[in-house]
Amino acid sequence: MTAAVQTPPHPEAADRARALLPYEPQSAGSARRLLRTTLRGWELDDLVEGGELIVSELVGNAAKTGCRLTMTVTVERITDRCVRISVRDGSRLLPCLIDAGPAAESGRGMALVHHLTGGHWGATPEPYGKTVHADLRTRPTAVG
Repeated sequence: MTAAVQTPPHPEAADRARALLPYEPQSAGSARRLLRTTLRGWELDDLVEGGELIVSELVGNAAKTGCRLTMTVTVERITDRCVRISVRDGSRLLPCLIDAGPAAESGRGMALVHHLTGGHWGATPEPYGKTVHADLRTRPTAVG
């Protein structure tokens, strides 16, 4: 006699997309595709452009760490108007804001993330790395 095994539904899975990507600059393109497809599926098209910039920066930073395995890119719907973009990598070096100055050729990425998220970003140290996240919100619709 065989018993039927029922797997309970996981509604939260529909609100999350995840990819394991190699530590390569080309992974930014894969991360952008994941983000774009996910946000359009949630009908959050207005977040795609900013989200692509954010995920490119976070993945680009992770790719520079020199880690050898895979990074985890996650796009998660927090509320109807907010998504969290996060990248977990194997480095414990935390990101920070710097004043890059107008002549600098790099160093503006986290300032851009800070601007696009209204300062709603952060990093969580983990035993073998860290997760950097950025919360991107839709603009409130004008009433009138």
